[in-house]
Amino acid sequence: MGGHHTGWRLAGLALAWLAGVAMQLQERSLLAPAAYAASLGVGAIALVALWRWPRALVPALLGTALLAFGASGWRAHERLAQVLPAALEGQDIEVQGLVATLPQRSSGGLRFRFDVESARMRGDHVELPERVALGWYSGFHENAALTQPQQELRAGQRWRFVVRLRRPHGNFNPNGFDFELAMFEQGVGAIGYVRDAPALLVDRAAAYPVERMRQHLRDAIDAAVANRRASGVLAALSVGDQSAIEHDDWDLFRDTGVAHLMSISGLHITMFAWLAGLAVSALWRRSARLSLWWPAPLAARWCGLAASIGYAVFSGWGVPSQRTVWMLAAVTVLQALGRRWPWPLILLSAAVVVTALDPWAMLQPGFWLSFVAVGLLMASDSGPAASGARGAAPGSPWRRRLAAVGAHLRGELRSQVIATLGLTPLSMVFFQQVSVVGFLANLVAIPLVTLVVTPLALLGAAFTPLWWLGAWFVQQLCAWLGWLATLPGAVWTVPVAPGWAQAAGLLAAALLILPLPWRARVLALPLALPMFLPVPPRPPAGQFELLAADVGQGTAVLVRTKEHLLVFDAGPQYSRDSDAGQRVLLPLLHSRGERHIDMLLLSHRDIDHVGGARALLQAEQVDTMWSSIEDDHPLRALAASQQRCSAGQHWQWDGVHFEMLQPPAAAYGTGLKSNAMSCVLRVSTGSGSVLLTGDIEREQEAALVAANASALASDVLVVPHHGSRTSSTAAFLDAVRPRVAVFQAGYRNRFGHPAPDVLARYVARGIATFVSPTCGAWRWRSDAPGQGVCERDAARRYWHHASD
Repeated sequence: MGGHHTGWRLAGLALAWLAGVAMQLQERSLLAPAAYAASLGVGAIALVALWRWPRALVPALLGTALLAFGASGWRAHERLAQVLPAALEGQDIEVQGLVATLPQRSSGGLRFRFDVESARMRGDHVELPERVALGWYSGFHENAALTQPQQELRAGQRWRFVVRLRRPHGNFNPNGFDFELAMFEQGVGAIGYVRDAPALLVDRAAAYPVERMRQHLRDAIDAAVANRRASGVLAALSVGDQSAIEHDDWDLFRDTGVAHLMSISGLHITMFAWLAGLAVSALWRRSARLSLWWPAPLAARWCGLAASIGYAVFSGWGVPSQRTVWMLAAVTVLQALGRRWPWPLILLSAAVVVTALDPWAMLQPGFWLSFVAVGLLMASDSGPAASGARGAAPGSPWRRRLAAVGAHLRGELRSQVIATLGLTPLSMVFFQQVSVVGFLANLVAIPLVTLVVTPLALLGAAFTPLWWLGAWFVQQLCAWLGWLATLPGAVWTVPVAPGWAQAAGLLAAALLILPLPWRARVLALPLALPMFLPVPPRPPAGQFELLAADVGQGTAVLVRTKEHLLVFDAGPQYSRDSDAGQRVLLPLLHSRGERHIDMLLLSHRDIDHVGGARALLQAEQVDTMWSSIEDDHPLRALAASQQRCSAGQHWQWDGVHFEMLQPPAAAYGTGLKSNAMSCVLRVSTGSGSVLLTGDIEREQEAALVAANASALASDVLVVPHHGSRTSSTAAFLDAVRPRVAVFQAGYRNRFGHPAPDVLARYVARGIATFVSPTCGAWRWRSDAPGQGVCERDAARRYWHHASD
């Protein structure tokens, strides 16, 4: 009974620790360091009290939560101290240091982590963060190639070059990827790029021998395997270079539910430890002396752990690998100490270890997917070994072997079913989609990738033909996945469900997996329905909602009525293989339950307005495209229906009025520059109105005012030309008379948008101004015509960048 009570106490303390970490992660801004120090002190005293007085459990629980809160906050202060000072943003700084990680290659150049050893600006020493993320770009055009110095860049080298840095700042959209959290967790204090200035390779083999080995292996794979898809997968599985896999291939792997297999994940690390343990155990038992010195099971566990650490380090020591190693280490230590703890307590202990070393892991999907997957298999008692034991049958040796193989296959199949059912709700919570064909894909991919392709990728370093064999298996797997991806309904995407619906869906998964009576399991269906079939909120008839997306230096606005969606511009193209459509708009649309665009309206042909249009036209159902782009523009070939926008056009959707104010029909064919041809749209209802302006300049503003100044009046103005000095004239602002102005511009953009004097013009008229870098995405509803909501304000946490 005492052991039972001890288990409950330990579980309570572990849960209190996790609650303390979670509470600290919700802080919008950090407390003073003294507050976290006090939390650490009080927590330590409470735990000492539990040691002296075992019945003092409640104070100990509170103390453990305070201890976790204080430790996480103290760590956060240390990380924030490594952020680049604002005064050094955008300055030319000469740095010398080490290429700390394997450079990631893209069509635009190289990206890598750089450990700064020294830095000078205008001859004076300056203090920079210890680690920065750098890009060394070759140019934007398709024919751009790496320069000779770029081709020589390798991990472990010491370089000296001139860089420009800025604080980590990412786009901030509802349910979007938190770039700033990722940089914060990785300890990156600044991001930037190498300038077009002389770059000096100081030392070819200065440090990081493991990274140099990874570099050598990746270069060897590239040289040996001609098929780029296969070589990319082999490089990703052997050295953890995920950038080696092309963007289209990642889409295929995500749509078929096998993306977790194509990067070094917890599954690979665990499988590697298990295989190493089996090999060590088999060899160890052959030596009586070794078995007497150290029992074979213990040797297998510790050697398996050592092998997993080695594999994790060699594959780049990524955050998912670190989490898995700490979890395996916690389990191994507990087993070595002879602790026969129940599986929930083992998992809780491992979670405490992981969050003590990396508090921000709790915010990553991989943390929950890894722990829940292991917990489900433990709770269901369906591991392969157990299934194999139950499948043993009397009879001849051959019959027993066949029975064991059959039992093992049944166990693997049941494990896959359990993992699929149990993890589907979590996938819906984190990614708002699930691969319907993922079960079939993983039945083939899991054993093939973990037991065949990954070992071949590693062993090929000793015998090159093994890489050729591994490449063949990759090509056959991709052919199978490509066929699955073409099946109707291969991917099921739903909008973000409310919190209560997500909790109900997770409970439904637990009811299905846990060994419970069927009367309890039938409750899973009604509990899961709100998550799998959520009803996204829509404006009532006669009203509309506007969302100005945070796409960086560019424009993209969603206008939603009760039954219709208009997308005004599609944001910029960031590089030759990345744009706002794929990175921002498609995830944003899917999270809102938008699978159908009634109208894509492209104001003009500039790349910061149409850069993401191709991705939208290829991935979404777009009924019609309106634009002012020229007849031979490539985007026109992708649109099922299209029309030129011209002044005087108007229509109604669900009681909301849409009116095109610019350009005049006679402007087409006159050779005006693209900004002058910007489509201007006014959206209005009885309670609110919005004016969308593209990149019109002062001449077009004057023409609009002269034509009908009273027709311009609007509550919200999406500012012309991102706040350029060529627009936002006094006469135009006096005609529009907006209460709110939204500037869509990039953080520290090279154009200086919005111009200070233009911004001052709005402020002088008492107009509320919102700028993308400080606001993020901006949301506004015509039936609640206040000043709208900035996503950075609504979802701010202490690691998010606040512009000075």
